[in-house]
Amino acid sequence: MAIEDAHNRPLLDLRISVTDRCNMRCRYCMPREHFDADYPFLPKEDILRFEEIVRIVESLIPYGLRKVRLTGGEPLLRRDLHSLIAQLRACSNELDIAMTTNGLLLKKHVAKLYQAGLSRVTVSLDALDESIFKSMGDTSANPQMVLEGIDAALEVGLSVKVNTVIKKDVNEGQIVPMVRAFGPRGVPVRFIEYMDVGTTNDWNLEHVVSAESMRDLLDDEFGSLQRNQPLHKSDVAKVYTTKEGWKIGFIESITNPFCGDCSRARLSANGSIYTCLFSNRGHDVRSILRMDGTEEDISNAIQSIWNDRTDRYSEQRSNQTEQLKVEMSYIGG
Repeated sequence: MAIEDAHNRPLLDLRISVTDRCNMRCRYCMPREHFDADYPFLPKEDILRFEEIVRIVESLIPYGLRKVRLTGGEPLLRRDLHSLIAQLRACSNELDIAMTTNGLLLKKHVAKLYQAGLSRVTVSLDALDESIFKSMGDTSANPQMVLEGIDAALEVGLSVKVNTVIKKDVNEGQIVPMVRAFGPRGVPVRFIEYMDVGTTNDWNLEHVVSAESMRDLLDDEFGSLQRNQPLHKSDVAKVYTTKEGWKIGFIESITNPFCGDCSRARLSANGSIYTCLFSNRGHDVRSILRMDGTEEDISNAIQSIWNDRTDRYSEQRSNQTEQLKVEMSYIGG
């Protein structure tokens, strides 16, 4: 039997942050003036061990959990991540194990990740233009490193998607080049409306480029886009197809919220469950694990948390944008 919240939304997906650290300082996620050398990142002893993550996943599979997504920070900064994937794969051959990464370390690790049982990977890439890429990511890295990681993932047989956050007057000019670069390779690009995650990114509605205006731009360039039927009710992206068969997705958290079908919980690197990306507090489950709680203890605790869930932040954004929210680097996107 599925675990459902107060709005009858089932818990189907778990996004797992394996580290709060990252090797980029994207302006919309971890601006350097806040996440500098003095920032108090989590000490090693506070971070969930792989076996603890696996116990949580095992406790939820009987209740309908179908997908886990490994995130960060940057998940590939976590040593031996392929070992966690192998342990998760041992839980169930049917479990969809995905990962979101900035791609800088993907080329180095992708073969082991795939062999361990990773199902697919989503790569965050906000620009092909080197200067825009470096500016948005506040990084000395270059997009070629990310492209090489994507190439390596495709070569080993992994399914790849690319996520691109669009910010007004910053990288709008990258929308068409991204589609031209990845469409012919069968790699879907998903454009994300710039969101008010956390409290340090100076978000303003004027910085948002609506998905509708992005589609108008792409219609002019590629002809009328055809809307696809969603594969699952809880899918976050609205997917369209060009006449060439290229897939383009749009994640419209600002202009067209999808709270009503949200089936995602988030597990922070230090073992708290968050019921919304825009939450201001989590619920500790690490203490249950470290007091040798049983699988039933874990599932009962998470069920109690989820049963009380009433989150509808994106639908109620207008009167909540100033609330204190957990930083996205802490619980993943």
